[in-house]
Amino acid sequence: MIYYFAYGSNLNHHQMTNIRCIGSKYFKTFFLKDFKLIFCHPNKLNKFGYANVIRNKGSRTPGGIWKITKKHEEILDQYEQFPYTYQKEYFNLSGEKIMFYIMKKYYLKNPPKSYINTINEGYKNCKISFKSTNKALSQLKHIQAR
Repeated sequence: MIYYFAYGSNLNHHQMTNIRCIGSKYFKTFFLKDFKLIFCHPNKLNKFGYANVIRNKGSRTPGGIWKITKKHEEILDQYEQFPYTYQKEYFNLSGEKIMFYIMKKYYLKNPPKSYINTINEGYKNCKISFKSTNKALSQLKHIQAR
């Protein structure tokens, strides 16, 4: 069994359990310390961005921890375009190694509305406040307005 921390569209329980990683099990809500949620894309010319986390002391990114299989990890690797777009990082929680994806080369971009809706549905599923996506979106608009 593998523990996977999701912070974007993979928070959505329907998407994870019925489409992407059939048989995966939601474990718990978790806040990743010293990381901030942003929206970006590795291609400067791409119109839309997707969820990512960046190191930011004092920030907390809400997400969900899933129990997945090796086969699920392979599916997620393809979906996240590992290792080209997203790389893997790990943290420990109560003695368990938790995997998550992070994009290290990116350009800030607005996400599509449908993507935000998918994330917000995942926030509802995990009983997380919408403040995090709203904060990330408002910061993005502030940066782009400069």
